[in-house]
Amino acid sequence: MKTIRVGSRESKLAVIQSELVMEAIRAHHSEIALELVTMKTTGDKILDRTLDKIGGKGLFVKELDAALLDGRVDLTVHSCKDLPMEENPAIPLAGFSKREDPRDVLVLPEGVTELDPAKPIGCASARRAVQLKDLFPHMEVAPVRGNVLTRLRKLDEGGYAALVLAAAGLKRLGLEGRITRYFTVEEMIPAAGQGIMALQTRAGEDLRYLTGVVDEEGTLCAQAERAFVRALDGGCSSPIAAHAVLQGETITLTGLYVDEAGQGFRDRISGPKEQGIALAETLANRMKEGSPCLEK
Repeated sequence: MKTIRVGSRESKLAVIQSELVMEAIRAHHSEIALELVTMKTTGDKILDRTLDKIGGKGLFVKELDAALLDGRVDLTVHSCKDLPMEENPAIPLAGFSKREDPRDVLVLPEGVTELDPAKPIGCASARRAVQLKDLFPHMEVAPVRGNVLTRLRKLDEGGYAALVLAAAGLKRLGLEGRITRYFTVEEMIPAAGQGIMALQTRAGEDLRYLTGVVDEEGTLCAQAERAFVRALDGGCSSPIAAHAVLQGETITLTGLYVDEAGQGFRDRISGPKEQGIALAETLANRMKEGSPCLEK
């Protein structure tokens, strides 16, 4: 029996996401044995600084990439939004899962019903921070690091008035009940790939075992969103957001770009779904040239 070793960060959410992928593989390929291999990444270890200060999103995948390259694991599972935009051709992304809820949400401390203006709203990305300032101009926004459970503990211990988190992560953790408010994707444009799991393998591997796991819609949306951020040279510290929606044969991509002067632009583009990457690059180039914002 062939064994596929699945590499994952050791956080509870990462393990749940890897187990969801493993369950889907088992459902379609009972002839394959699966083994979960967990590891702590550099990004999980350094929690006292924001990602842009310590090297970006690559710190969440460095150890997993090394394990793929040296053969300790055969497949790695990632939150798509946490992946660097540039890919290593030796360990390509093999595809993407069906998308869970892409929205961001507001979470208040246990037992609290209103925002405390004396405390900041905690969030972990420049993308969220810049959009929060439009939604809550009277509130301070402060960085918060750690996995979802660590952030919730910091919230409940009184460090923040609220947190902004991804709905998908809370739902996969069974913590949907903690959600106070869902932001629409127009109020807060999600991160590229939010709610989607990315599957990474070594080049040249037989990937038939991923049949039933890779989702066409999730893949087309993730590829377009990632292409938009890549075209804007966006790393984890750049206030860039991208959200694609498929309707029949048409893909519509909405993007947010904040230039070096701090001016924000929102725009969108639609076209044939198979042209998502080209459409994303067109939208990015248009916005770099200073196209006017869309009305929120």
